[in-house]
Amino acid sequence: MMPEYLSIEFKLQERFPGLAAQIIRFSDVEIFREKPELEAYKGEIANSVKTRWAVEELKDDPVFRAYRDFFWKLGIDPTKNRPAAEALIRRVLRDRPVPKINTWVDAYNLVSIETAVPIASFDSDLLEGDLLMREAVEGEEFLGIAMKKPVVLKGGEAVIEDGERLVAIYPYRDADYSKVSMNTRNVLMLMCGAPGITLDYLEKSSLTAADVLTRFCGGAAT
Repeated sequence: MMPEYLSIEFKLQERFPGLAAQIIRFSDVEIFREKPELEAYKGEIANSVKTRWAVEELKDDPVFRAYRDFFWKLGIDPTKNRPAAEALIRRVLRDRPVPKINTWVDAYNLVSIETAVPIASFDSDLLEGDLLMREAVEGEEFLGIAMKKPVVLKGGEAVIEDGERLVAIYPYRDADYSKVSMNTRNVLMLMCGAPGITLDYLEKSSLTAADVLTRFCGGAAT
C-alpha cells in the first residue's frame, strides 16, 4: 500500500510543521450492526491495552503528549475534549465498554485504541471532491455527527473541506452528512497525525487499519 497524504494548505503547514494525515481508501466494504468475531476481538484489544498502559501514565506518553500539545495550540482543552484515541483507551482502562455503532466504526475504534492514532472516516460516495485541510474562516458553520445544530467557527481552527463544504474539524469531529453508515460501500479514512507524530508511525498504524478493517468489513484497501 503506497502512502497517500491529505493536502494541507500552506498557511496551516507553516503554523504546524510536521502536521500530516495519511489517507486509506477502502472499496466494496460490507458493514453490519455487529459481528460476534468483532466482539471477541474487542476483548483481545482490551486485555492488550491493560498490559501496555495505566491511566495515570497516559499524559506522559510521547504519542499522547504530541496530540495534547496540538490540541492546546488549536485552542482546544484536551482535558475536556480528549483526543479520540486517548479517550477510548481511558474507557478501556476504567473497564467501561467501547461504544457500539456498527462494524466499521467499532473496528476503527479498536484500531485507534491499538495504535493511539485518532481516525476520521467518510463515505467516499458522499464527498464532492478532493479533500483539503485548511484554517477555518470566521463564521463558517459545521454540523458534526450527533450534533443537533451547527456550530459557528471562530476562525483559525483546522478544518477539512471537500470542495463544497466542511467534512471535519480536525482531528476530532466528523461531519454528519458524510458519515459512514451500513449503506456505505466505499470509504475514505484518515489516520490523523499531529506535529511530533512521524510519517513512519502513521504508515505503520495505517497497515494495522487496513488489516483490521478488511478483516471485519471485507473489501480492499489502497
